[in-house]
Amino acid sequence: MKTDTRRAKDSGKLRLPSAAKLTLVPLVAATYFMVAGGPYGLEDVVQMSGFKGAILILLLVPVVWSFPTALMVSELASAIPEEGGFYVWVRRGMGPFWGYQEVWLTLAGSVFEMALYPTLFVDYLGRFAPNLTSGQRGIWLGLGMIVVCIAWNLIGARAVGDGSTLMTILLLGPFAVMTILGILSKRGASPSPIATAHADFLGAILVAMWNYMGWDNTSTIAEEVDRPQWTFPRAMFVSVLLIMLTYLIPVGGVVHAGISPGAWSTGGWVDVGKQLGGEGLALAIAAGGVIGAIGTFNALMMSFSRLPLAMAEDGYLPKVFTRRSARTHAPWVAIVACGICWAGCMFLGFERLVILDVLLTGSSIMLEFWALAALRVREPDLKRPYRVPGGLVGAVILGLPPLGLMIAAVVRNHGEKIGAMSGLSVGAALVALGPILYLATKPRTTRQTNS
Repeated sequence: MKTDTRRAKDSGKLRLPSAAKLTLVPLVAATYFMVAGGPYGLEDVVQMSGFKGAILILLLVPVVWSFPTALMVSELASAIPEEGGFYVWVRRGMGPFWGYQEVWLTLAGSVFEMALYPTLFVDYLGRFAPNLTSGQRGIWLGLGMIVVCIAWNLIGARAVGDGSTLMTILLLGPFAVMTILGILSKRGASPSPIATAHADFLGAILVAMWNYMGWDNTSTIAEEVDRPQWTFPRAMFVSVLLIMLTYLIPVGGVVHAGISPGAWSTGGWVDVGKQLGGEGLALAIAAGGVIGAIGTFNALMMSFSRLPLAMAEDGYLPKVFTRRSARTHAPWVAIVACGICWAGCMFLGFERLVILDVLLTGSSIMLEFWALAALRVREPDLKRPYRVPGGLVGAVILGLPPLGLMIAAVVRNHGEKIGAMSGLSVGAALVALGPILYLATKPRTTRQTNS
């Protein structure tokens, strides 16, 4: 095994046996957690826009945001299936400066995104064991969750994918029961399908963007995917449909049951489950929330930890980040370092974390769309097993709807405060820090790219 690892490093490629690689179903499950992790988090969309508004938003956002991103990922991941994923795409299409900014925006956004899941884990755990999460115990439980996910990731990508498959089934089971009970309920239509006087549609769109964000994250483990040229396009298509359905169907069941949207907040699915199915269903949904938080954090750790690895291989980070486990090939130094960084940002509120995550990660996604167009010009003969139709013009048009949503997110959040500063100012400061860090960390060596 050590000999194989050394050869993989010498060739610049990671060589894993097929049994250790992610196949279609585990990749779909991992994608599901990287993007969704279940319907949890939709409560704020319903509260801000009402049921009718939420259903409309959950239908439109994937058309404008998810489908274009999934198509872009399908082309680039199947054409350039390299470890580091979107970092490699942007660097190859637009040069090392923009490749660095892509990683900086993603990792900066990940600090805020990854802090959400220990918070959600503790919130849902507290729904059926409030004494367990009270006081400082909640913080220690959140940190414990991070440690468990670090250990899980050290076992390897296939272990994360297989675990995601099982957790998806366990997580969605209670929602299937709740949806059936809602449809069978005879309480009638919701007395308040939409509260127009207090509606915050742009805020709801922002949260929905977060719930539909993360399609590119699987690309960073492309070399750990079996037959990536065949697997990625199919995984993207199945994942988009699965996530849309698991968002819309439970909300539709609750609408039919006539439960008011006004009282919903983060964790509100548990209260809905209690109204429809009693204490048992409420506990099952709370347990699903715990599973969803663990599964999402676990899958995203697998994705994000490959970025320091790729950056270290290009000389932007110390070589220690390139170290892998001899048995599982997991980049153990990067995994542990990322876990420590994310644990330090567990204390911000949910909405503030979402604002910064959407602004930073959304900006990195826009760079990927520009790389899609740039590669059409720089590498027109690149073999593309899946190709977005329309040539260069099609690639440019594909990125326009997500750009429009990003502009709407900026407009919505220009006045939101994070401490004494606006969320937009904090986000702009973090974006501006990227070029400074690039100049301060000139690589000693540069990894060869395929052309």
